[in-house]
This record gives sequence, structure tokens and C-alpha cells, in this order.
Amino acid sequence: RYDAGKDGFIDLMELKLMMEKLGAPQTHLGLKNMIKEVDEDLDNKLSFREFLLIFRKAAAGELQEDSGLHALARLSEIDVSTEGVKGAKNFFEAKVQAIHESSRFEEEIKAEQEEKKKQAEELKQRKAAFKELQSNFTQ
Repeated sequence: RYDAGKDGFIDLMELKLMMEKLGAPQTHLGLKNMIKEVDEDLDNKLSFREFLLIFRKAAAGELQEDSGLHALARLSEIDVSTEGVKGAKNFFEAKVQAIHESSRFEEEIKAEQEEKKKQAEELKQRKAAFKELQSNFTQ
């Protein structure tokens, strides 16, 4: 909805417009800090996965009360008296879907971390083997 560029990412300007439309405008520095806090791949924009991370951190109480991300997560709450029961139903179904996506997200992160550990261990072993071979030539 807020991805004006239709590239699958929310960049700084799109985040600025989104926060303004949600009624929680942020300073330029505040917006940069919002992205920085969840930008895992350091591309200075939010992927869907990183966007979901905002809500995961909010649910875990890992966001500062005065941060823009906390405001964004808080804005995702629903008032049944204004939205009605059908609106709440849609909201909660979307939340369940997001939770399902985030658990898959967690599994992906764990798999990536395991792969990185495995690669680091292999690199360490190759370096040790190389040093052993190198010591044979220096003798």
C-alpha cells in the first residue's frame, strides 16, 4: 500500500509518507533510525521481512516507548467500536497470517545463522590446514 515504487521495499521517502498518513510524522533522522533498527541487509530500505520484524520486536517489548517503530506498531492496533466486528475479524486474520509469516521468518534466520556458522567453521579448518602445509615448506 505504501510501496509507491512497487519494488517490494519501503524506502526513506515512502516510510516518511506512511508515517505522515498514519498520523505519526517523524523527523528525517528519526526515519533513518527506524530503518536502521530493523535493516538486516543494510540496504537502507525495508523489505517485507524487515517490516514484519518491527511487529515481532514490538510484541517482545524490544522497542523503546518513544521510538518511531513503537509508534508504528502501536498504530497497527484496532478499535472494534470504530471498525466493527467484521473489521476486527479481518484485522486478526491478517495478524494470524503475519505471525505465521514471522515464524517462517524465524526459521529462515536460524537456517541462515547455521549456514554462516558452518561456513565460518569450514574457513577456520581450511586456514588451519593451510598453515600446517605452510609450516612443512618453511622447515
